[in-house]
Amino acid sequence: MAKTRLTITLDRDILKRLDGVIDGATIRNRSHAIEFLLSKTLRPKATKVLILAGGEGVKFRPLTYELPKSLIPVRGKPLLEHTLLQLREQGFSDVYLSIGHLGDKIEKYFGDGGRLGLRLHYLPQARKKTGTALPLLQAREYLMQEPFLVIYGDVLTKLNFQDLLDFHKSARGVGTMALASVEKTAMWGVATIAGSKIVDFVEKPKSQTKSHLVNAGIYVLNPEIFKYIPAASVRLEKDVFPRLASEGKLSAYPFDSDWYDVSSPEIYEEILKNWKD
Repeated sequence: MAKTRLTITLDRDILKRLDGVIDGATIRNRSHAIEFLLSKTLRPKATKVLILAGGEGVKFRPLTYELPKSLIPVRGKPLLEHTLLQLREQGFSDVYLSIGHLGDKIEKYFGDGGRLGLRLHYLPQARKKTGTALPLLQAREYLMQEPFLVIYGDVLTKLNFQDLLDFHKSARGVGTMALASVEKTAMWGVATIAGSKIVDFVEKPKSQTKSHLVNAGIYVLNPEIFKYIPAASVRLEKDVFPRLASEGKLSAYPFDSDWYDVSSPEIYEEILKNWKD
């Protein structure tokens, strides 16, 4: 991203508070601190979010009845509520929920989102098993104005979504994929990166890979993404992302915040033991 050099004069008290923002990691110096605070203050607040919450129901222990994954309880509230509250706290307001099997339970629980300080919109999926591409196509008319955030409904994380969005805007790709680091990669899509770009993406590789960076199920996508999703597409992970990677249009956002993909009873039990609000 092109930069312009500026010379500014600040009150000493403001400068002292500015220096307090610098942590040497996320905020490296005074120039970075000023840019960070200005971007946080001036960034558009209308960024839209699409959450894919249409997966099959589960009955993980200690549950005694079937629930959509996004409603399984974690620390006294549904998994999805943790995500929605983080979105609200980070300045997002309009959330579209793609719902399928047992989706009526999600809609009944959250309603219009008013009690959470959000505006929730429900998009029933066209059929029981749609994959991850069709929900995007169904939401297309709502997501054509600016980059938007996509989150899988069975993901639990403390990722800074606004930082991801800011990174994407500076990376100038069609999409940015958040990447978590794991020891065993067979359950997820694996990304090979060069600098800030994903140069190869393989969904659930059959053999061990050198890369330990996996698809976290969280993306920022430009409206241009719809040119890469043919009507016959089923899964973004197989039908779209490999092509974007090969064309150098998929950016990489590795992060080390807490992250869980609630894909098995074992992972759910791990969450119940380790998750802290």
